[in-house]
Amino acid sequence: MILGPKKLLQLVKTKKLVEGLSERELTNPEGAGFDLRLGEVYRIKGKAFLGVTERHTAEIELVAVYKIYKTNKTNKITIRPGDFFLVKTVETVNLPQNLTASITPRSTTYRSGLFIRTGNVPPGYCGELTFGLSNEGPATVVIELGARIVHIQFHEVKGGGSMYRGQWQGGRVTAKRKEKQI
Repeated sequence: MILGPKKLLQLVKTKKLVEGLSERELTNPEGAGFDLRLGEVYRIKGKAFLGVTERHTAEIELVAVYKIYKTNKTNKITIRPGDFFLVKTVETVNLPQNLTASITPRSTTYRSGLFIRTGNVPPGYCGELTFGLSNEGPATVVIELGARIVHIQFHEVKGGGSMYRGQWQGGRVTAKRKEKQI
């Protein structure tokens, strides 16, 4: 069952289900979840290794960070055709054992040629969310940090579930060295 905005807002207040939501989401969420905003942008480089028991992700370089300026100035990033970035949300999630979340891109992202590579958020995960963002269209796209880019929906887990115990807990973006998989 997908949880609706009334229940979600109650969980935000009592359990800190999502922290850092915009005023729009706190007062007038749209649909059956929340829109999340672009917080950080990273370029990946170097090599990666994905083994059976060990893994090492590629190096990253921070390209842009969302900041609130007193002068109404915005921070923007230009995404050219073929560019690929890792991006993090402004918001953090704190999923209990009985909830999981699904992330979908907002339609304006793919209408602009941008594709967001998302996944499921397991019970017990806490932290910002990281996705892949690529420009697969023919047009250069400028996007402001803090813009809404994905929609998150929360689902009940019935019949038991297990808590997330992976290395990405807390919203980290890459591994500093080769790590044994849990």
